[in-house]
Amino acid sequence: MDMKLEAVVLPVTDVDRAKHFYKALGWREDADFPLGNGNRVVQLTPPGSPTSIHLGIGITTAEPGSTQNLYLVVTDIEKATAELTEHGVTVSEIYHRDATGANAPGPDPDRRSYNSFATFSDPDGNSWLLQEITERLPGR
Repeated sequence: MDMKLEAVVLPVTDVDRAKHFYKALGWREDADFPLGNGNRVVQLTPPGSPTSIHLGIGITTAEPGSTQNLYLVVTDIEKATAELTEHGVTVSEIYHRDATGANAPGPDPDRRSYNSFATFSDPDGNSWLLQEITERLPGR
């Protein structure tokens, strides 16, 4: 049986602030509806992604900002970081893993898939890890 990751819940302190942040990145708003008892869920989806995020009130007990290193896969790390910066997001410097596994500045010199990264966070501190993938591993 297929099991598809459909949505990930992000704990936030202010749903409207978080919604504005992600919409400003160009993420599609799929839903914003009350659940009753003052609870609410907002679903947003990154461009080209089959998986969405859920923001809301009464949907998680996790601490705001506690979600760390959610992967956003991109085909061009430099273009992705530039686009995020244009949207007002503070993005880390691009880095890659060197032969020892340590982080080194700049994209992978050979532009190998799975080896160039950058990070950013939402207003609550939930963090995202951009990863450049241009060629998938077999079976993916």
